[in-house]
Amino acid sequence: MTQAAGPITVARLESGLADAYAAVLCDLDGCLVSGATALPGALDFARSCGDRLWIVSNNSSDTGTSLSERLDRLGFQIPAQRILLAGEHALIDIAQRRPGARIFLAASAQLEQRARALGLIPLPAPQRHDDVDVVVLARDPDFGLGRLSQMVRLLASGAELVVTNPDLVHPGADGLPEPETGALLAALSACWPELAYQTIGKPQTALLSEALRRAGVGAADALFVGDNPLTDGLAAQRTGIAFLHVLPPVPRGPSDPAATPAPAIQTGD
Repeated sequence: MTQAAGPITVARLESGLADAYAAVLCDLDGCLVSGATALPGALDFARSCGDRLWIVSNNSSDTGTSLSERLDRLGFQIPAQRILLAGEHALIDIAQRRPGARIFLAASAQLEQRARALGLIPLPAPQRHDDVDVVVLARDPDFGLGRLSQMVRLLASGAELVVTNPDLVHPGADGLPEPETGALLAALSACWPELAYQTIGKPQTALLSEALRRAGVGAADALFVGDNPLTDGLAAQRTGIAFLHVLPPVPRGPSDPAATPAPAIQTGD
């Protein structure tokens, strides 16, 4: 297959951009959607890719099933089996490494349900700090000083820390930044500067490698589409996959009537 020698930058996606590739791995926010809106050209791009399209996202709020349902309402028909998300796969990794682990989960309700289904034991209010095996930090809508203090004490008692993804922000529906898991990690790191943790999200290669394995395609025949060179681009480079860089949406000023955000679909990078 004829492929680009290096990264290519485009302002938006459109039909035919990935025709030369057997598998198309694609980030979500800033590439296919912004908030609850499909970006210009994204639906045509997705349809042209068909079942070659795989979502590989640092989303740490949804599961593949919940995100597939939300995307279907926007016109994308991508089954959960072709959606790989940092939050969900962090839980899968923990369940494989430490079956039945007791976890303190700073995350959405969807991830808590997924953790229980995987046999993990979420402890929202552990009686003792050493009751917890793993602290999991995702994009937690209830994160605050109380939860931050609790996490510090759990880690001080020897719990392992798993951070789903390092993104500081993702583009919101109005093009302005929305805080992400990495912003919460920065708060935790400020309390504990020597903090050690594991992460599965980009720029790590685990999600990309799993997508390639499921697709049955080698890295040389795949394309990665993303809007963040520091996560998407680096992950593609580490995996040996060609990278298509989509420029992020332009932020709108507060005087722009279009700046009123749509109801957000929490998708992460």
